[in-house]
Parts: sequence; structure tokens; C-alpha cells
Amino acid sequence: MNIAERYLKKQLFSSEFMRSFLEEKVKLDLEYQLEGLKKDIKSRKSRDELIKKVDSIEQYVMSA
Repeated sequence: MNIAERYLKKQLFSSEFMRSFLEEKVKLDLEYQLEGLKKDIKSRKSRDELIKKVDSIEQYVMSA
């Protein structure tokens, strides 16, 4: 096992590292979902489909 692998394994047990990792994951997930919403708006999806997507994003935010 090289130094980088040992360092990463050690970091995985750090609560600060895990918190930062999860925060970045949430940010990326939201960015992905918002890009999808933007694409749907540009392609003029139906109002109901857009509302469903917004509701989905809202549920994700509330659960994070």
C-alpha cells in the first residue's frame, strides 16, 4: 500500500473529512439536478413536469 492509499484510508475515519465529503456530494447532486431543471425549462417541458422536478429537488434539500 502506498502513502496516498494509507492517507486516504486514514482520512475516511476523520469526521471532518467525511462531513466535507458529504457537503461536496450534496452540492454536486444539487448542481446536477438544477442543470436538469434548466434543460427542461429551455426545452419547454410541461408545467406539471417542471413542478415535479422542483418538488423532487425540494425533497432532496429537506432530506440533506
